[in-house]
Formats: sequence, structure tokens, C-alpha cells
Amino acid sequence: MISRTLVRGAYKQNVGILLQLSTRSFSQNFIKFQEISKDKKEPSSSSPSPEQSKRRPLSRVAIGGSKDSNRNFNKGSGLEFATWKAVVLLIVVGGVGTYFFQKEKERLKQIRELEANKKIGKPLIGGAFSLVDTEGNKFTEQNLIDPNGKKFSILYFGFSHCPDVCPEELDKLGDMLDILKKNNVEIQPIFITCDPARDSPEVLTKYLEDFHPGIIGLTGTYEAVKNTCKKFRVYFSTPSDVKPGQDYLVDHSIFFYVLDPEGNFVDVIGREALAPESAEKITKCAEAFVPSDQLEAKKKGIFGFLYK
Repeated sequence: MISRTLVRGAYKQNVGILLQLSTRSFSQNFIKFQEISKDKKEPSSSSPSPEQSKRRPLSRVAIGGSKDSNRNFNKGSGLEFATWKAVVLLIVVGGVGTYFFQKEKERLKQIRELEANKKIGKPLIGGAFSLVDTEGNKFTEQNLIDPNGKKFSILYFGFSHCPDVCPEELDKLGDMLDILKKNNVEIQPIFITCDPARDSPEVLTKYLEDFHPGIIGLTGTYEAVKNTCKKFRVYFSTPSDVKPGQDYLVDHSIFFYVLDPEGNFVDVIGREALAPESAEKITKCAEAFVPSDQLEAKKKGIFGFLYK
């Protein structure tokens, strides 16, 4: 009986001690928790800690880059490209592009005009003929073809006894030839008489000495000259009642006929045209000329529609 009482007393005493210890430790731990929570809240209202200051928000620095490289990138981007150098470059490139575009557009236009003149002129202007030059050599339509594909020809029909028109036109032809030479245009100038009865090779040689030295004189029999004039649609006539030794005038057309290096008619120049504009006209024809085989190849190409 006594022993049970002692045991129960000791048990109660030990349980009380344990409760006191656990209560004290819980209160101490709670107080420490509050202090820690307070310490964590206080830095948000004060200056950042060294550890927090080391942290930085997401920046625009590229991965693997640095602040210096980012700063240099920002300096070279944006409005810096739109400087006066860029503006000048843009103007120059645009101007050069526009110039070449307009030049090529004009060249294509000239090519189409030459092709149109060929189609009109082939059955109407030009063809086979046979004459002789001032050296007595045979001269035919084959002499109008340049194997190198560069030399144009220009034909004028007149006569040596012409008082004013022919000398004026031949002087103009000489000025045209000088301008064309400066423009690097190769051309074969030809004077064909409409008065073969008086214009022998010797007479033509003497007559053409007063004009440009490059002009070739052609003559022949009356039928040969008549056929040539007919092929080029040149009008000429002589008085019907001419007596031997009598002086007379020949009425004839006043035109320059321009032929390309393949001997095809491409243009005509009238009396009203001056030497500079006439030479400019021939120069454009020379710049636009494309050999027929090459032209056909271009027409079948991707950009063939430009040549139609």
C-alpha cells in the first residue's frame, strides 16, 4: 500500500516537471520565431543587404556578353544608321539605278522601233543592186553588210551638177561623219548618182574631193542606177528632150537612208534635220543595234516580252 502511494507521487511529480519543461521550451521557441520573422521583415523597409544588392533584375545583356558589349551595341543601333552618309549613299544608289533603268528603257524602245522599220522597210526599201565605185570596182548590196556587225551605212542620192541642194546635204553629211566619229560609231557614207549619163567614175572622184574624204561614190549604167533608185524608192527624172552636151537639172528625192550592219533599212533622215540631231539619231540606232540571231535568242528567253 505504501509503495503504491510513493510510486504515484513520484509519477505525478515527474509529469509536472516534463510539462513545465515542454511549456518553457515552446514559449522560448515561439519568441525566437517571432524575432526571426521580425528580422526578415525589417530589411524590406531599410537599405538592401549586401547579398540583395548583388542581385540584379533581368538585364538586356546577351547571354555570354558583357555590359561593355551591350553598351557598344546600343551605340551602333537605332538612329545612328540614319546619318548623312547613309542618306548620301541612298541618293547615289537610287540615282545610278534610275539612270541605267531609263537608259535601258530607251534602248529597248529604240530596238523595237528598229525592228518595226525593218518590217516596213524590208519589202519597200532596199534590195539587190549592182553598181561600180570610183575605182571601177563592183559594189552591191553585199557591200552594205559588215561581217563584224558594227558598221552602219548611210546612202544619199544626188548628182554632181546639182547647184545647191546636193552640196549642202553633202556638207551636212561631212559634219555628221565627224560627230559620229567622236561618238565611236562606225559608218560607211555612200553617194549614188541619179545622173549616170554625166557622172562617170572619174567625174565623181573629182566632185567628191570637195567633201568629206570618206564618202564613197557609186555610178553605173542608166538601167542599173534606175533599178537601185527603184529599190530604195528614190524618185528622179531627167528632161525628156535633152540634147547632147546640153546642161540640165535632175529632179530627185532628198533623203539620207540609214542601214544597219546587216544591210537592213532602219531609218530615214530628211533635209530639215540638222547635222547634230541627225548624228544623234544614228548614234542611238548604233547603241540599240542587236544582231538578228542574238535578238531572236533574246526573244525566246525569259525576258523575251521586252523585245516584242
